[in-house]
Amino acid sequence: MQLEGIINARDLGGLRVGGKTIRPGLLLRTAHLSDATEADIRLLNQKYHLRRIFDFRSLMEAAAQPDKPVPGAEHILLPTLDQEAERRSGDAVPDETWLDLPQRIARLSFTPLFQKKARELYPSLVLSEYSQLQYASFLNLILETPEGAVLWHCSQGKDRTGMGAAFVLGALGASRETIVADFETSNLIYQPLVDRLCREVQELGGGEDEKDVVRAFMGVSTRNFVRTLDMIDKNWGSLQEYIITLLGITPADMQTLQNRYLQ
Repeated sequence: MQLEGIINARDLGGLRVGGKTIRPGLLLRTAHLSDATEADIRLLNQKYHLRRIFDFRSLMEAAAQPDKPVPGAEHILLPTLDQEAERRSGDAVPDETWLDLPQRIARLSFTPLFQKKARELYPSLVLSEYSQLQYASFLNLILETPEGAVLWHCSQGKDRTGMGAAFVLGALGASRETIVADFETSNLIYQPLVDRLCREVQELGGGEDEKDVVRAFMGVSTRNFVRTLDMIDKNWGSLQEYIITLLGITPADMQTLQNRYLQ
């Protein structure tokens, strides 16, 4: 998507699903909209006829960098990370750390807490009942949006957004290869930043374990994502069965989505 102020912006249109393709201009994934320009807003409104924006950020993130409103589009905040559970477990990170993460992540990569978070982020989005509820709401609200485009995002448009895209693509019947390729595309956007921070980690004496933390938080960890898909297959048989069982999207709902978004 040719947007000026919104990074990591992609239209799922054109992706192959079986013998069909996703219709263009309807399923959009991006980073936050707080830096959207007037031209971006016009494009989302006039070209894409955007109807709903799903914001997966925390309350703190959304307040710090509020999305620019798009005329005709409803903004729906669905924080997908269970921060209360993190606080109860003792694994919570101060809010200001997340807002300034690129400046902190090289040194934080040496800490056991961030190494643990890097490993567990994707599984937690799948296993947490809180996260399941948010993603279930996301998919059901897409079902309730028969016309115009929908857009979902988090801060960088990669992890929480990528998991949302995986659920959408899974409901449409996309192959694992297509789902993983879409997820990994975020690394093309963030590779220069990841490379710079990995060099910084190396200068501090870090190795691959520390660099993996940088890759997980500043790009995406395809390895961890594939492991999470493997976990889903092991526990539920398939991603589609997980979506049916845990997110409450029925086979009839999936058919509705396929009829709407595939051509």
